[in-house]
Amino acid sequence: MFQNLQKATLIKRYKRFLADVVLENGETITIYCPNTGAMTNCAEPGDSIYYSESDNLKRKYRYTWELTLTQAGHWICINSAHANNIVAQALQTNDIDDLIGYECIKAEVKYGEENSRIDFLLTDPKKADCYVEVKSCTLLDEKYSSGQGFFPDAVSVRGQKHLRELMAMKALGFRSVLVFAVLHSGIDSVTAAKHIDEKYALLFEEAKQAGVEIVCYFPPITQISNN
Repeated sequence: MFQNLQKATLIKRYKRFLADVVLENGETITIYCPNTGAMTNCAEPGDSIYYSESDNLKRKYRYTWELTLTQAGHWICINSAHANNIVAQALQTNDIDDLIGYECIKAEVKYGEENSRIDFLLTDPKKADCYVEVKSCTLLDEKYSSGQGFFPDAVSVRGQKHLRELMAMKALGFRSVLVFAVLHSGIDSVTAAKHIDEKYALLFEEAKQAGVEIVCYFPPITQISNN
């Protein structure tokens, strides 16, 4: 997925979308951080980061932070935009057991009553349509248990909306699936972050009771990083 990434050491992330890093030659530069979340435990000063280079001359920041190798040895894909690409590839190659056997995969389809777009709509003449919402999970918090991941890492009004939309589709007789793309090599399981977004956690439990399926997909982050 990534080609020709370059390595640097993180100084700090700030203003959400910026990070200062030290290159291997000792130069300090500012790069773009493509993550809107809190990035808790994913952006510690001293972590190794890997960045890509853009040839778009109109961009203010030429370099984009893609991966982190933490000082604890965990690989993290911090560019949350890649979650959908990773899941799209997994759907095409039948790597997600719960979502095998659909004839057609469509991305970014408008649906619902809250002006939403479903990440993937899976259709097949022999099955009910399947609505798949993808969430990138990178929050590891082992204060609770070893390998425990959480979503979201900040209050997510958008995430709350998506849970409501999935429940509505399930009520109409369709299949609704929430896929956590686990982009942190230290995470073994994922649950709703009640300590961060209590409303999301309540909707998450309501969605499960309503029949929304929860799937955790663990892509090989170390293989992604070595491409």
